[in-house]
Amino acid sequence: MNVASPSGAPLGELFKQLALVGDIWVIWILIATSVGSLGIVLERWWVFKKDALDFPALLGELSRQLEAGDLAGVRRSAQTSGLEARVMMAGIENIPRGPASVQEAMTSRLILERARLEKNLSVLATVGNNAPFIGLFGTVLGIIKAFNDLAVTGGSGATIVMAGISSALVATAFGILVAIPAVVANNAFQTRLKRKCANAQSLIHMLLVHLKAENSREVVSA
Repeated sequence: MNVASPSGAPLGELFKQLALVGDIWVIWILIATSVGSLGIVLERWWVFKKDALDFPALLGELSRQLEAGDLAGVRRSAQTSGLEARVMMAGIENIPRGPASVQEAMTSRLILERARLEKNLSVLATVGNNAPFIGLFGTVLGIIKAFNDLAVTGGSGATIVMAGISSALVATAFGILVAIPAVVANNAFQTRLKRKCANAQSLIHMLLVHLKAENSREVVSA
């Protein structure tokens, strides 16, 4: 029994008519996807570039300033670009409230900063995972059209059909071509994000160790 569409035509027939259009519309979807993916890659590259800093130098400077008790210097050093610096600043601003508040403030800021840098990376992951399947779908449609042409033209149309199948395989190749840069870019951005988050975690621990040591010295001297 054929399932009918709201217009009354069998759904199988509607899908057949869609398939007979061929894979050209799938190719256009992949082209639009590739353009959008490239736009996201460029935008994320610019965001990560602006957020870059020399973390080893910053870490050494902050460590020396904390050892010297120079909180004003720590504040000046933290007033720079970079996820790590903004997390450190959140901790410095909460020092009067105690170590527990410092840890909560820095952890909360790290979560917000991570979400900011992760923006649209899920789109790249989705493109990388699904573009080959979209291309494969286009190939299937192209093959359906090629065999329909064979049925219409008869055996004498074998050459035309083979050309149609060869053309249909382009969709799969194009889908893979769209997916590879998206996967590579997403992995690169995720790696940089994980490194920055690990750097921020090290600053959280460093500041907490300093504050707890200061509290211990105050208790001993009292």
